[in-house]
Amino acid sequence: MLVIMMDDRIISPKTVCQSCCWADRSGEPRWRQGHLTCGHPLAKSDHHIPNQYECQMGFRIAQIS
Repeated sequence: MLVIMMDDRIISPKTVCQSCCWADRSGEPRWRQGHLTCGHPLAKSDHHIPNQYECQMGFRIAQIS
């Protein structure tokens, strides 16, 4: 599952991505085969934290299970 991490909260990507021109047709981030295609991966400092990405709009997106 993908979530958007803000300073003090976690929100659903659907809340933000619906108005993004890089989102897919359903208003979700473009997630293909384990990669965010509408953003880039961020360096991981610890293997205990989830994979994180920065989208084209500047939001931090994390993959959580």
